[in-house]
This record gives sequence, structure tokens and C-alpha cells, in this order.
Amino acid sequence: MKKILVSNDDGVFAPGIAALAKAMETIGEVTVIAPDRNRSGASNALTLDRPIEAHTHKNGFIGLNGTPTDCVHMGVSGLFCERPDIVVSGINNGANLGDDVLYSGTVAAAMEGRSLNLSAIAVSLASFTPKYFDTAAEVVKTIVENLDTLNLPPRTVLNVNVPDVPLAEIKGIHLTRLGHRAAAGVPVATTDPRGKIRYWVAGAGDAVDKEAGTDFYAVDQGYVSITPLHIDMTSYAVMEQMGDWLESLG
Repeated sequence: MKKILVSNDDGVFAPGIAALAKAMETIGEVTVIAPDRNRSGASNALTLDRPIEAHTHKNGFIGLNGTPTDCVHMGVSGLFCERPDIVVSGINNGANLGDDVLYSGTVAAAMEGRSLNLSAIAVSLASFTPKYFDTAAEVVKTIVENLDTLNLPPRTVLNVNVPDVPLAEIKGIHLTRLGHRAAAGVPVATTDPRGKIRYWVAGAGDAVDKEAGTDFYAVDQGYVSITPLHIDMTSYAVMEQMGDWLESLG
């Protein structure tokens, strides 16, 4: 059986992680390690300025007072379980589409499992008031069950977004690229009851690249979106241009 490490960024008590763990337990040996509270937007942050505490809850889930990346970093080290074969992160409340992957703790948790035997998976449900966690759980279960037959380059991560509808209403699965959002809005200043000005980070910008073939388009049309990601952020397309420019500098 596969050894599966489950994590998320919504916290160890989130309904999505419970649904995901339940589905993964039907196909593998599951360990759950997740933040002790909501850490959405934590991206790939590691906690380096203090030690991290762990607490094992009655259901066996392990909560850490750290980031999603901390959780998987410790999980793949074998500190709390045998070294896993795969990391599956989610099920996230809300989609992680396009530029969202830069900020998402859900995707970051999967990224931290990129060096394992099987491609890590981040799975998100495309609603901030999700109902159909069982749909996303069944989709990711099918993917994990069949991942052994997929030959991908090392360090590939699969970003999966699922429409929040009953399983019977899912139209299929589309292989997609990341779309893009417009820039986020201006941060909002507010005054607290003691007169101190504080600031809310603005919400994500609207999708501006949502053409056919993107993750935005697939989910909007009722399809599961699956996008292969990799951590190499080198812009190979501009290497020659940059080389010519550097030569011109003498």
C-alpha cells in the first residue's frame, strides 16, 4: 500500500482534510500532519525563528503550530511516520487557479513533497462555501490510485481544481495550463476600536487570461482542471536575449 502524507493550509480541523484523509485511507497508509489553524496564503514559508510544537489529536491527526510547508517538511523527514511515497494536500476551501499557486499554502504543501517517489498533488474545491468535498475526494482518489502508471519528470506537482458540484455533474477532466489574474486591488485601511489604523490585504484580482486551455476555463465549464507544475522558475525563453544584452554591456 502507498504511504500517503496528507496536509493542507486550512488547518487540522478543516472538513476538507477529513474528507481527503478518509478517501486516502481506502487506498493507502495515511498520516495527517497539518497546521493547528488556518494558514491560507502562507505560500512556501518555513518557520525559522522559533521551535515548532506538535499535538496529536484524538482522531490521530497531528497539528503543528507552523506553516503548511513546515508540516510536510517534518512529515517527509520521517519524524512522525515512515517516509511517505506521496504528499496529497487539501481539500482546500476555494480554488487555486492561475497566479494563486504563488501564494497558496495548499500548493506549497504539495511542493514540499516534490522529491518523493510519486508526484505530489494539491487539490482544491472551487468554492469558498464548499459543499461537495466527496466529489473532490473521489477525483483525487482516482488520480492517486493510477499515478503509478504515469511517468513524469522528477519534482512534478499536480495542481487539481474541482468544481463544487455532485460527482455525477462533473463533465470530465481537462489537462490545463495556468491562467492569469489581474493585479490585486489596493489594500484597505481600517481603524480598530482603539483608534489604531490597520490594513487588510485586498482580494485576488479577476481572471484576465481565462481562455480555453486554462485552468480557469476548465473549472468554469464544469470540468476538473489538472495542471502539472514544477519548481524551476527559470525563464528559458529569454536566456538568449539576456545573453546578447549582457555581451553588449562589455
